[in-house]
Amino acid sequence: MYRYFIQPQLNQDTRSLIGYEMLIRKYEDDRWILPQHFATIPVAIQTRLLAQVAQQLALKIGSVSFNLNRTQFVNAEMAAALIQVQHAIYPVTLVVEVTEEPGDQDVSLSQLQEQITAFAAHGIQFSLDDVSTGDNRYAQIKPLLPLASELKFAMQNFRTEQRAKEIQPALQFWRQVAEQYNLRLIVEGIENADDEQLLDQLELPFRQGYYYGRPHLFDY
Repeated sequence: MYRYFIQPQLNQDTRSLIGYEMLIRKYEDDRWILPQHFATIPVAIQTRLLAQVAQQLALKIGSVSFNLNRTQFVNAEMAAALIQVQHAIYPVTLVVEVTEEPGDQDVSLSQLQEQITAFAAHGIQFSLDDVSTGDNRYAQIKPLLPLASELKFAMQNFRTEQRAKEIQPALQFWRQVAEQYNLRLIVEGIENADDEQLLDQLELPFRQGYYYGRPHLFDY
């Protein structure tokens, strides 16, 4: 059985809720676990649950974020299903966060660009997830920036990789990129008041993390 957990995304400047990230989980061995690979989850299950949750949240928020790997992002069946979902949940905006998984190496930049453009025609926004980690370095993703709506910076990835000292300069760099391309920059992985103070100093209002709310099962 699959269900979505949701985590709030905030605009700290206005003290308002702007959206939720939807995190799919599988119930197995009497607990909810993260599926090893998103691609193993049937498209129909993901999109049906997405539409159900988004419609229930429609009066509370402006957007819902949904994770796909690159292979899923360019899959024709998934694309058709997400376009249907976007029309069904309007005026809520569907934001697709594109992540990396093994096997994504065969997806070209031109394929991504074509799909981003197709989604945009139906009001679906594109988010580059986990910038500065994995293959989502500036040089690799630069061709996608003019087509994106959002960048996501995961502080927790830097901590896991023992790169915590790089967080502040990296945030300053991506803030400049976001300003140059007129993108939202959402910082996730905020865990304590020190993290919050850093983002206040850098004037980065869009935030997500345990400090503001842990992912929780959406009951509908």
